[in-house]
Amino acid sequence: MPAWVVSARESAERDRAAIERGTPSRLLMQRAGTAAAEEISRRYSERLRRGAVVFTGPGNNGGDGWVVAGTLARGGVDVTVVEVAEPNPKKSPDAVAERETAIGSVKLAASAEVGTTFVIDALLGTGFEGEPRGKISEAIATINGLRAQGARVAALDVPSGLDATTGEHSACVIADSTFSFGGVKRGLLLARDCSGEIVALDIGLPASTSAPPLPVLVDEAWVASHVPPIRYDAHKGTRKHLAVIGGGRGMPGAVVLASRAALRSGIGLVRVLVAPDNVSPVLAAVPSALITEWPSTEVQIEAEISKWADAIVIGPGLGKSKETRLLVERILAKSKLPVLLDADALNVFDGDTKSLAKVLGGRPALITPHPAEFARLTGTDVKTVLATRFDVGADLARELRATVLLKGSPTVIFAPDGRRYVIARGTAALGTGGSGDLLDGIVGTMLAQTLDATVAGCCAAWVHGRAAEFCQYVRGTTLDDVLYALPRAWNETALTPEPPVLAELPAVAT
Repeated sequence: MPAWVVSARESAERDRAAIERGTPSRLLMQRAGTAAAEEISRRYSERLRRGAVVFTGPGNNGGDGWVVAGTLARGGVDVTVVEVAEPNPKKSPDAVAERETAIGSVKLAASAEVGTTFVIDALLGTGFEGEPRGKISEAIATINGLRAQGARVAALDVPSGLDATTGEHSACVIADSTFSFGGVKRGLLLARDCSGEIVALDIGLPASTSAPPLPVLVDEAWVASHVPPIRYDAHKGTRKHLAVIGGGRGMPGAVVLASRAALRSGIGLVRVLVAPDNVSPVLAAVPSALITEWPSTEVQIEAEISKWADAIVIGPGLGKSKETRLLVERILAKSKLPVLLDADALNVFDGDTKSLAKVLGGRPALITPHPAEFARLTGTDVKTVLATRFDVGADLARELRATVLLKGSPTVIFAPDGRRYVIARGTAALGTGGSGDLLDGIVGTMLAQTLDATVAGCCAAWVHGRAAEFCQYVRGTTLDDVLYALPRAWNETALTPEPPVLAELPAVAT
């Protein structure tokens, strides 16, 4: 079962659907708390030898906390509950019932003792919006103070005070781990520095049937199942050919990075087509690639691209001008190969998506804008793109009949048929010039080998991010380090999470 990425509203709708199909709401609470307790016991067994303190609030999140407290206590853990607010019988009868079940096996205290080493945050859940106040606000500050003194903090569903949809917060718990129920909340992916390790837990919710489909979190098992194997008898032909067009005057570096990434991703042969001045420097930097000048005739396009390549990447370092737009249009008019457009190959179509759709012509195609490029292309603003990143690309993908890969943290991929995928791997080491060029080479390889633009985008974005995670540091890491880590990322053994875990994301590196 995939891990869905959901807003607070979508999370509530899934819970409601399960209840309407016959699952009692209290049973969902028990499943959530029990699953969280099991994973907490597995991950923090040493810490739990010295006990645990559970902070509970007045709602269903507090009820989850009472289930966790009771489950841990019955397993032999010394559990103290700091009840910041009693559950409301009218709004949270399930939480009242779970409190009654657990209260006899735990200790109640007005505050956590000095020296507390493990804290469970069950103050505020998915339905919270706004700013914490009063005793809840004080409890959040207390939890963060304990963490600053060395305690580890596990949050249930979301860190208290964090908006589950937007990731916004004025004051929230800073967690080492967050155990998200039934899927991954959008806000966790937008506030990774507050969420710590993210663990999505299965609580028996039915498969999503929403329209459009909920976004799927791409993981290593998904990638492994979609990357075609390279046979023992493969050669440069069967491993496919990729044409990379870019490298405008004074900008050879982008195509160098894209070509190197393609070669480290398993492509059989790369041909790089650049401005005349860049032939020599690119040849020196990537001697295993074929280097030629931009095609000036249809005969050259046919010979060097259409009849030679299996896929095309256009854009790295291309330059934005009337000349380069004509080059893009000529190549795409002559060739119907699968294509990736990035950087200036997109920028030359700013505000003109109708023309872009026409030149793409319904072929397998992918565009990879960052938020500012997306905003210019569609005539919107960056703030809107960032605020609606999980939804904003759907209409454009449908209009272009192409896959839209919206770069960012997280990256969101929109297929023309409405499917959405989320890639939440990587570190801030990728936040540097040229990172997108690496991605181009990886996507281009997968596009040539699968002929599926959506699969190519998902696999490439995941591997790109995973390679960055293999680099030990953020400060001091260069794109060369990410390149050298690509073989490890491509060949990592896929692990299927053990139930009840649906998906896991590591705490972000700094």
